[in-house]
Amino acid sequence: MAGLITYVKESFGELKNNVTWTPWSEAQRLTVVVAVFSILFSLAIWGIDTVFSRLIKYYFGIIN
Repeated sequence: MAGLITYVKESFGELKNNVTWTPWSEAQRLTVVVAVFSILFSLAIWGIDTVFSRLIKYYFGIIN
């Protein structure tokens, strides 16, 4: 158990002293970029899915 506590303490020390963190303003900007592209990508997938769904319904409507 003492090894686990030591590991956690050293990990926090490593994160605090040796990791270079992205500035808060840049992290916010990049979060917005990811959110916008995620929304655009999901809308594109939804559009393609809708088109294929209508094509399949049309095709099966013809053969019935």
